[in-house]
Amino acid sequence: QVQLVESGGGLVQPGGSLRLSCTASGTIFTIYNMGWYRQAPGKQREWVATVTSGGTTNYAVPVKGRFTISRDNAKKTVYLQMIRLKTEYTAVYYCNYFPAVGSYWGQGTQVTVSS
Repeated sequence: QVQLVESGGGLVQPGGSLRLSCTASGTIFTIYNMGWYRQAPGKQREWVATVTSGGTTNYAVPVKGRFTISRDNAKKTVYLQMIRLKTEYTAVYYCNYFPAVGSYWGQGTQVTVSS
């Protein structure tokens, strides 16, 4: 049974930084493309970034240049380094395969950007 557990969220001031982590279990992690997604209050969940099994990355336009996705296959963990955060980045952040698998959504981790 695949489990994805996100962590690292919190309250941060605009312009600050956070690093999110997502650890996988029950899966052959290395062969899958992984993604980060987010859902802001009152909005639909949206894709944020992807890292392929080979390490190629891709980003949604609103976060390009501010977010960096990476993975550590030995630890079965995918990271999202976020810098120069904006208030509009406030959301619950999730990881999943890319494309996402509906049954694999975890609890997410709350990121609140506020002064």
